[in-house]
Amino acid sequence: MYHVYILISEKDGRTYVGYTHSLEERLRQHNNGQVNATKNRRPLKFFYTEEFETLAEAKERELWWKSSSGRRKLKELFKSKA
Repeated sequence: MYHVYILISEKDGRTYVGYTHSLEERLRQHNNGQVNATKNRRPLKFFYTEEFETLAEAKERELWWKSSSGRRKLKELFKSKA
């Protein structure tokens, strides 16, 4: 199983989208400063996750979340969780 995840920074409220096979391990890496893109925005927590059977599906979905359509959907998620 592969996962697409959206992290939210507790420091600045910005999001990060990625994919992994191990959610717990990946969150640990982000919060330990091992990921350059997020090391200055720690601590981070999961905002949203999705599960996929294949790596190709997860990569495709990650790219969608990073697109303008995906960002619009992310704004809707923010509103619904507020």
